[in-house]
Amino acid sequence: MAIDRRDFLKVAGLTTVIGLTGGGLELLRPGDLDASAPGHEPAAAPGAKQWGMLVDMSRKENWQACIEACHNLHNVPSIDDKKEEIKWIWQAPFQEVFPGSESAYMSDVMKARQFMVLCNHCAEPACVRVCPTKATFKRPEDGIVMMDMHRCIGCRFCMAGCPYGARSFNWREPRLDALTLKGGRKINLEYPTRERGVVEKCTFCAERVDEGKQPACVEATRNGGLVFGDLNDPHSEIRQLLRVKSTIRRKPEVGTNPSIFYVV
Repeated sequence: MAIDRRDFLKVAGLTTVIGLTGGGLELLRPGDLDASAPGHEPAAAPGAKQWGMLVDMSRKENWQACIEACHNLHNVPSIDDKKEEIKWIWQAPFQEVFPGSESAYMSDVMKARQFMVLCNHCAEPACVRVCPTKATFKRPEDGIVMMDMHRCIGCRFCMAGCPYGARSFNWREPRLDALTLKGGRKINLEYPTRERGVVEKCTFCAERVDEGKQPACVEATRNGGLVFGDLNDPHSEIRQLLRVKSTIRRKPEVGTNPSIFYVV
């Protein structure tokens, strides 16, 4: 693919900012998805979608509000013990999100920045391949990677298979009582709670998407920090943004083809 001077400068600037070393991230130039679209080509079923998200970390957002919107809606308990915490969307530093891509010349701003992290809803999800009960599966109509809590046997193969640490295991009962979750959050009676011994993760708010709504985290943004859309639709907002912005994805070497793109 040809690259003009403006695109070259954008890419050069990005690599300078993050000190790109070719490790745990993938740099996509504007329009690269249109040129190759590996794994994001139109699915076999006519009209099938592949939902994806653009996380624009250059935007000023109240990212904690996005986390709260998600966790309040989906009855995610607050557990202080890091080994047992449940999280659907959270923040983590660059070295954890893009391990192996750090550089001695990386800017202090980049080192200190907290990135929004969630399930990548990969086009080639490793978690789906390793689940022995089909409790985790990819919806053929839109690519969302889901969990069936009734099938989950708590083997945690999916947690071992996910290279992004996007899944949490319920080591303990997540509820304090019929109306309260651990940590004090009130239970949303319109969404099911989970049981001890099952794995859970972000679902891209499938229940809202099915009603034509945006995911709760996206709705909580105020300045376009999160953009959700159909990667298979060349006219969607996310595809238009990917044509003009340089983005990165996590751990390209594992071949899962994440549907989350980052603008840094």
